[in-house]
Amino acid sequence: MSIITLRESITQALREEMALDENVFIMGCDVGLRGNPFGITKGLMNEYGEKRVIDTPISEAAFTGLGVGAAIAGMRPLVEILYADWITLPMDNIVNTAAKTCYMFGGQANVPIVIRAPFGVGGGVAAQHSQNNENWFVHVPGLKVITPSTPYDMKGMLKSAIRDNGPVICFEHKRNYSVKGEVPDGEYLVPIGKAAIRKTGTDC
Repeated sequence: MSIITLRESITQALREEMALDENVFIMGCDVGLRGNPFGITKGLMNEYGEKRVIDTPISEAAFTGLGVGAAIAGMRPLVEILYADWITLPMDNIVNTAAKTCYMFGGQANVPIVIRAPFGVGGGVAAQHSQNNENWFVHVPGLKVITPSTPYDMKGMLKSAIRDNGPVICFEHKRNYSVKGEVPDGEYLVPIGKAAIRKTGTDC
């Protein structure tokens, strides 16, 4: 076991899944040379090249749509929305295309895309960078929404999300990036949709 931060657990998950599957690639604003404002993708462009870690223009609707199309074509894109507040811009691509395509094609088409989005207050970045908008998406059939809060859960669940054949949105609270916790040194997955019982109660 190793003690790492939640930020480091995300980086480990991305690095490991990119090493396992050449169809996995990352794209978004500042994910390449800058390594994202929170340092999560730092160094990955040097490791995997500009074709697998792609810096995009500031157009969330455009690069999310590109990611959805790439997923339908068989790739496994990891799309990063710089701040979750801006997930409103590609809403149509997420809700009307990514979430519905599998069902509209009778299960003959998959959309294995993961959208990562930092959310919540923190850092003094004002109202347009501080919302908790994950609740908008939990009501959309066809989408899976995860918000892991420990390094163990984040790494294992993000790896499961990347291997999932449907669209998954991973909301990451900015104030949790420095949270530390134990993570196994070997390969492991945390299943999506199975609750962890942190403490057993006796009231009911």
